[in-house]
Amino acid sequence: MSANHPGHTRLTARRKAGYERKQARATIEKGLLIVYTGPGKGKTTAALGMALRAIGHGMTVGVVQFIKGRQDSAERAVLSRFENVDFQVIGDGFTWLTQNREQDIATAERAWAEAERMIQDIRYELIILDELNPVLHYGYLDPARVLTIFSRRRPELHMVVTGRNAPQALIEQADLVSDIHSVKHPYREQGVKAQRGIEF
Repeated sequence: MSANHPGHTRLTARRKAGYERKQARATIEKGLLIVYTGPGKGKTTAALGMALRAIGHGMTVGVVQFIKGRQDSAERAVLSRFENVDFQVIGDGFTWLTQNREQDIATAERAWAEAERMIQDIRYELIILDELNPVLHYGYLDPARVLTIFSRRRPELHMVVTGRNAPQALIEQADLVSDIHSVKHPYREQGVKAQRGIEF
Protein backbone atom coordinates (compact mmCIF):
# COMPACT_ATOMS: atom_id res chain seq x y z
CA MET A 1 0.00 0.00 0.00
CA SER A 2 1.57 3.30 -1.04
CA ALA A 3 1.82 6.27 1.29
CA ASN A 4 -0.72 8.17 -0.84
CA HIS A 5 -3.29 5.35 -0.90
CA PRO A 6 -6.63 6.37 0.75
CA GLY A 7 -6.58 3.25 2.95
CA HIS A 8 -3.14 4.19 4.27
CA THR A 9 -4.34 7.69 5.13
CA ARG A 10 -7.38 6.35 7.03
CA LEU A 11 -5.24 3.82 8.92
CA THR A 12 -2.60 6.35 10.00
CA ALA A 13 -5.32 8.87 10.97
CA ARG A 14 -6.92 6.24 13.26
CA ARG A 15 -3.54 5.41 14.79
CA LYS A 16 -2.82 9.09 15.39
CA ALA A 17 -6.22 9.66 17.00
CA GLY A 18 -5.77 6.62 19.27
CA TYR A 19 -2.30 7.78 20.31
CA GLU A 20 -3.61 11.26 21.12
CA ARG A 21 -6.48 9.83 23.20
CA LYS A 22 -4.03 7.74 25.25
CA GLN A 23 -1.75 10.74 25.75
CA ALA A 24 -4.67 12.88 26.93
CA ARG A 25 -5.62 10.25 29.55
CA ALA A 26 -2.05 9.83 30.86
CA THR A 27 -1.82 12.72 33.32
CA ILE A 28 -0.27 11.07 36.41
CA GLU A 29 3.39 11.56 37.32
CA LYS A 30 4.91 9.13 39.83
CA GLY A 31 7.99 7.10 40.58
CA LEU A 32 7.72 3.71 38.91
CA LEU A 33 8.65 0.28 40.22
CA ILE A 34 9.95 -1.62 37.18
CA VAL A 35 10.80 -5.32 37.05
CA TYR A 36 12.85 -7.09 34.37
CA THR A 37 12.59 -10.84 34.87
CA GLY A 38 12.49 -14.09 32.93
CA PRO A 39 15.12 -16.57 31.68
CA GLY A 40 16.20 -14.55 28.64
CA LYS A 41 19.28 -12.39 28.16
CA GLY A 42 19.02 -8.62 28.48
CA LYS A 43 17.54 -7.81 31.88
CA THR A 44 20.56 -5.98 33.29
CA THR A 45 21.26 -4.51 29.86
CA ALA A 46 17.76 -3.00 29.78
CA ALA A 47 18.13 -1.59 33.30
CA LEU A 48 21.52 -0.03 32.60
CA GLY A 49 20.18 1.42 29.36
CA MET A 50 17.55 3.15 31.48
CA ALA A 51 20.34 4.40 33.74
CA LEU A 52 22.06 5.94 30.73
CA ARG A 53 18.84 7.68 29.75
CA ALA A 54 18.42 9.05 33.29
CA ILE A 55 22.03 10.26 33.31
CA GLY A 56 21.33 12.11 30.08
CA HIS A 57 18.56 13.98 31.92
CA GLY A 58 20.97 14.89 34.73
CA MET A 59 19.30 12.55 37.22
CA THR A 60 21.21 10.95 40.10
CA VAL A 61 21.36 7.17 39.69
CA GLY A 62 22.21 4.44 42.19
CA VAL A 63 23.09 0.89 41.17
CA VAL A 64 23.50 -2.04 43.56
CA GLN A 65 24.60 -5.37 42.09
CA PHE A 66 23.55 -8.20 44.42
CA ILE A 67 25.10 -11.28 42.81
CA LYS A 68 27.52 -10.41 40.05
CA GLY A 69 31.03 -10.51 41.46
CA ARG A 70 33.79 -7.95 41.58
CA GLN A 71 35.37 -8.94 38.26
CA ASP A 72 35.90 -6.07 35.84
CA SER A 73 32.66 -4.78 34.35
CA ALA A 74 32.65 -2.54 31.29
CA GLU A 75 29.29 -1.07 32.34
CA ARG A 76 30.61 -0.17 35.78
CA ALA A 77 33.77 1.32 34.27
CA VAL A 78 31.74 3.63 32.05
CA LEU A 79 28.89 4.55 34.39
CA SER A 80 31.22 5.24 37.32
CA ARG A 81 32.82 8.06 35.35
CA PHE A 82 29.67 10.13 35.83
CA GLU A 83 29.52 12.21 39.00
CA ASN A 84 25.78 11.55 39.35
CA VAL A 85 26.17 7.73 39.45
CA ASP A 86 26.80 5.61 42.56
CA PHE A 87 27.66 2.07 41.38
CA GLN A 88 28.01 -0.48 44.20
CA VAL A 89 29.04 -4.09 43.51
CA ILE A 90 28.40 -6.13 46.63
CA GLY A 91 27.95 -9.64 45.23
CA ASP A 92 30.47 -12.45 45.67
CA GLY A 93 29.61 -13.99 42.33
CA PHE A 94 26.87 -16.34 41.21
CA THR A 95 25.37 -18.45 44.00
CA TRP A 96 26.45 -21.74 42.42
CA LEU A 97 30.06 -20.52 42.68
CA THR A 98 30.05 -19.64 46.39
CA GLN A 99 28.38 -22.88 47.56
CA ASN A 100 27.88 -21.17 50.92
CA ARG A 101 24.35 -20.14 51.91
CA GLU A 102 25.41 -18.30 55.06
CA GLN A 103 27.92 -16.26 53.07
CA ASP A 104 25.29 -15.51 50.41
CA ILE A 105 22.84 -14.32 53.06
CA ALA A 106 25.48 -12.06 54.66
CA THR A 107 26.38 -10.62 51.25
CA ALA A 108 22.71 -10.02 50.45
CA GLU A 109 22.32 -8.15 53.74
CA ARG A 110 25.30 -5.91 52.92
CA ALA A 111 23.88 -5.17 49.49
CA TRP A 112 20.43 -4.47 50.92
CA ALA A 113 21.95 -2.03 53.41
CA GLU A 114 23.35 -0.09 50.42
CA ALA A 115 19.97 -0.23 48.71
CA GLU A 116 18.19 1.10 51.80
CA ARG A 117 20.75 3.89 52.11
CA MET A 118 20.01 4.98 48.55
CA ILE A 119 16.23 4.67 48.95
CA GLN A 120 16.33 6.95 51.98
CA ASP A 121 18.60 9.54 50.34
CA ILE A 122 16.56 12.18 48.49
CA ARG A 123 19.39 12.80 46.00
CA TYR A 124 18.71 9.54 44.15
CA GLU A 125 16.07 9.68 41.42
CA LEU A 126 16.58 6.22 39.90
CA ILE A 127 17.81 3.14 41.78
CA ILE A 128 18.65 -0.13 40.04
CA LEU A 129 18.79 -3.28 42.16
CA ASP A 130 20.49 -5.71 39.81
CA GLU A 131 19.89 -9.43 40.45
CA LEU A 132 17.72 -8.78 43.49
CA ASN A 133 15.08 -11.21 42.18
CA PRO A 134 17.22 -14.36 42.66
CA VAL A 135 18.19 -13.13 46.12
CA LEU A 136 14.50 -12.97 47.04
CA HIS A 137 13.73 -16.25 45.25
CA TYR A 138 16.38 -18.16 47.23
CA GLY A 139 15.31 -16.58 50.52
CA TYR A 140 18.55 -14.68 51.18
CA LEU A 141 16.36 -11.67 52.00
CA ASP A 142 12.77 -11.66 53.23
CA PRO A 143 10.57 -10.51 50.30
CA ALA A 144 7.95 -9.03 52.64
CA ARG A 145 10.60 -6.84 54.28
CA VAL A 146 11.89 -5.65 50.89
CA LEU A 147 8.42 -4.96 49.48
CA THR A 148 7.48 -2.97 52.58
CA ILE A 149 10.43 -0.65 51.97
CA PHE A 150 9.46 -0.36 48.30
CA SER A 151 5.89 0.59 49.23
CA ARG A 152 7.13 3.30 51.61
CA ARG A 153 9.62 4.90 49.21
CA ARG A 154 9.32 8.53 48.15
CA PRO A 155 6.49 8.91 45.61
CA GLU A 156 8.82 10.32 42.93
CA LEU A 157 11.56 7.67 43.22
CA HIS A 158 11.97 5.30 40.27
CA MET A 159 13.25 1.79 41.01
CA VAL A 160 14.28 -1.06 38.72
CA VAL A 161 14.68 -4.65 39.92
CA THR A 162 16.26 -7.30 37.69
CA GLY A 163 16.85 -11.04 37.67
CA ARG A 164 15.11 -14.32 37.04
CA ASN A 165 12.26 -15.63 39.19
CA ALA A 166 10.72 -12.37 40.36
CA PRO A 167 8.42 -13.13 43.31
CA GLN A 168 4.72 -12.90 42.49
CA ALA A 169 4.21 -10.30 45.23
CA LEU A 170 6.81 -8.05 43.56
CA ILE A 171 5.15 -8.50 40.17
CA GLU A 172 1.83 -7.48 41.69
CA GLN A 173 3.32 -4.38 43.34
CA ALA A 174 5.26 -3.28 40.24
CA ASP A 175 4.05 -0.70 37.75
CA LEU A 176 5.85 -2.25 34.79
CA VAL A 177 7.01 -5.86 34.35
CA SER A 178 8.89 -7.28 31.37
CA ASP A 179 9.26 -11.06 31.26
CA ILE A 180 12.21 -11.68 28.92
CA HIS A 181 12.50 -15.04 27.15
CA SER A 182 15.13 -16.41 24.79
CA VAL A 183 14.03 -17.49 21.34
CA LYS A 184 17.60 -18.27 20.28
CA HIS A 185 20.92 -17.91 22.09
CA PRO A 186 24.35 -18.47 20.49
CA TYR A 187 25.74 -20.17 23.62
CA ARG A 188 22.96 -22.73 23.68
CA GLU A 189 22.53 -23.43 19.96
CA GLN A 190 26.05 -22.84 18.65
CA GLY A 191 28.38 -23.17 21.63
CA VAL A 192 29.53 -19.57 21.19
CA LYS A 193 31.27 -18.26 24.31
CA ALA A 194 30.45 -14.91 25.94
CA GLN A 195 31.55 -12.08 23.66
CA ARG A 196 33.37 -8.91 24.71
CA GLY A 197 31.06 -5.92 24.37
CA ILE A 198 27.98 -8.14 24.19
CA GLU A 199 27.87 -10.23 27.38
CA PHE A 200 30.61 -8.43 29.32
